[in-house]
Amino acid sequence: MQRSKLGLDFDKVNYAKGVSRKIADNVQEFVEGYTTVAVERTLCRLLGIDGVDNNEVPLPNVVVDEIKDKGVLNQGVMYFLGNAVIEAGLNPQQAAEKISSGELDITQLPSHSVEEAHEALKPYITDCIDKIKARKAKRDNYIATIGEGPKPYLYVIVATGNIYEDVVQAEAAARQGADIIAVIRTTGQSLLDYVPYGATTEGFGGTVATQENFRIMRTHLDKIGEEEGRYIRLCNYCSGLCMPEIAAMGALEGLDVMLNDALYGILFRDINMQRTLVDQYFSRVLNGFAGVIINTGEDNYLTTADAFDEAHTVLASDFINEQLALIADLPEEQMGLGHAFEMEPGLENGFLYELAQAQMTREIFPKAPLKYMPPTKFMTGNIFKGNVQDALFNQISIWTGQGIQLLGMLTEAIHTPFMSDRYLSLENAKYIFNNMKNIGDEVEFKEGGIIRNRAQKILGDSIELLEKIEQEGLFTALEKGIFAAIKRPKNGGKGLDGVVEKGSNYFNPFVALMKK
Repeated sequence: MQRSKLGLDFDKVNYAKGVSRKIADNVQEFVEGYTTVAVERTLCRLLGIDGVDNNEVPLPNVVVDEIKDKGVLNQGVMYFLGNAVIEAGLNPQQAAEKISSGELDITQLPSHSVEEAHEALKPYITDCIDKIKARKAKRDNYIATIGEGPKPYLYVIVATGNIYEDVVQAEAAARQGADIIAVIRTTGQSLLDYVPYGATTEGFGGTVATQENFRIMRTHLDKIGEEEGRYIRLCNYCSGLCMPEIAAMGALEGLDVMLNDALYGILFRDINMQRTLVDQYFSRVLNGFAGVIINTGEDNYLTTADAFDEAHTVLASDFINEQLALIADLPEEQMGLGHAFEMEPGLENGFLYELAQAQMTREIFPKAPLKYMPPTKFMTGNIFKGNVQDALFNQISIWTGQGIQLLGMLTEAIHTPFMSDRYLSLENAKYIFNNMKNIGDEVEFKEGGIIRNRAQKILGDSIELLEKIEQEGLFTALEKGIFAAIKRPKNGGKGLDGVVEKGSNYFNPFVALMKK
């Protein structure tokens, strides 16, 4: 039986997970009946459709928009592409090119049964499944042969806008000790309802996420990993309006970690909740099958709400996100559930409260590679104080056994990190992680003390919140602003026009194949 250093009642924890499962099941009941333009574009990509037309519109968009404009998106792109293989003797890529040139109206071909359409597509489905399996096997082989860094993984970002400059900065960070390189996306990409194509050299606050950019960075990190004698993980973002598409691209190109959280998109990008929850399910099926660790965005709640007062909302969201991931067959070992070190630095005993929350999260989700976010909200530009704040954050991480340590930068709130800033942050973390390596094994927490009481209160408050959400349903709770003090309407936000109820000919065999 699991022992709690905080005196947590695991019957309460299990009860909270049970309530969360009911919330997630209610969401999934909705999800099962709908598809979206992003899901259908993802299916195009998985069948091998790639490239752009003369106007640089991605061919998956061309195909799906054609079907949507004809009013038959609800039947699904798989059905029409299967018909094209049977009737026109075209593979999916050829069909997409002929649709783009105006030579083919895919909706007017003679109709075949769902079973016949599915059978016609099986070679392309099998080819895709085999490619993703091979990618996963390559990662597994690297880890088995050259190994990887110890947890907590040291996670740093690159964000130049130019993929080739990103490669240079990623190499420097990896050689300095980073275990995960995250390529930040260009500002606003989460709101694009298409995925740009090819290698890119211009971005704003980050670099465009494209399949070619994924390939370029993965290739270089593999080379560096072989030279350094440890596998370097690559992270990007499958959130926003193209959530499952980017998940598919990541699965095919060997990404290891992906930001993936519908709640974040709803709250902080005003993406319609119906759209993104449908998208999230398929994206998590893909991530689970590909062995990709997802990162969720609960830490962001504390940038708009108070980290002390609203800590229970972070835990409640983690509970719900865990259950939504399990429904998609994503293993607990791939759930980078989010939380953060974001209390106001002047709070008396703030370190003890942060320690309580981190230890609590670790105990409640024992298998998860928890994503622990650094202080950002109260970083002022005072680099000396900022370095101390990051040091306290690093101490809590090694003390409580976090999984993924997003390193704080002493120049946070001033500028995008320089390579020297990353070096100093890596040096800070490595020093503390080594010097305090086994402190968590040595220190117990006083019964009835600040730390135990704080953790128990947060758990109790989160259960009350979960019970309320179960009664109302997640959609209504989000409309009322229950997370991050932000309200979002069920029928508002971006992307709702891309959601349709599934029709009688709809099929998506990838879900069943990937959830085996």
